[in-house]
Amino acid sequence: MARISGVDIPDKKRGEIALTYIYGIGKSSAQQILDAAKVDRSKKVDEWTDEEANAIRKVISENFKVEGVLKSEVQLSIKRLLDIGCYRGLRHRKGLPVRGQKTKNNSRTRKGKRKTVANKKKAVK
Repeated sequence: MARISGVDIPDKKRGEIALTYIYGIGKSSAQQILDAAKVDRSKKVDEWTDEEANAIRKVISENFKVEGVLKSEVQLSIKRLLDIGCYRGLRHRKGLPVRGQKTKNNSRTRKGKRKTVANKKKAVK
C-alpha cells in the first residue's frame, strides 16, 4: 500500500480513485494532482514508481490542505460560527441542518435516532 499524507491508499485502484481516500481530495482535485505530477490517471497505484509517488506527495503538500490541517480548520470555522451566535452557529449548536433543508420529514442524519413521544391517555369516566 502506498502511504500519502498519512493515509494508506489502496494498491488495486486507479490513481484518481485511490487519491480520494485522502480527506480533502475529491475526484477533480485528484485529477489535478495527477496531471501536475505528470502521472497517467488510469495507472493503478501499485504501478506507480517511487519518483511518481514522491511527485504526487510533493504536489499535495504544496497545493492542498488535507487530513488533520483541513479538519482542524473546519472545526475552527464551526467554532467561530458558534461563538458569534449567528443563525448557522445556532443550527450547529442544536444539531439541525445548517443549509436551509426542511426538517419535518427528513434530516435524520443531523437529528439522530427518532425520539418517540407518546400520546396523553384519556381519563376514563
